[in-house]
Amino acid sequence: MSRWTCGIDGCDASFDDVESAIVHQTSEHQRHECKVCGTIVPDGYFAIRHAFDEHTRAEYVRAYDADSEAVRRREDVKRDVEAEADLQTVVERLDGGL
Repeated sequence: MSRWTCGIDGCDASFDDVESAIVHQTSEHQRHECKVCGTIVPDGYFAIRHAFDEHTRAEYVRAYDADSEAVRRREDVKRDVEAEADLQTVVERLDGGL
């Protein structure tokens, strides 16, 4: 069993590397509209990154009616992905259509 699972809307696609999971989320799922600012971003990791890099935790909680557990879970995902992912590889794969 692989380590990385998509998780968007119950999608259980799994991958051996985090880069493949991010490429899948970006190319196989609909875009997400940020409830704080209205920006359209890929769902999954990129949506989490946008929310926590561009907005305060309080803005996120209010806009998404989230609780502290939901915030911690997404912060953990962001931390885990960023600890392992080569985001330049993700960009190259998305630009190259791989």
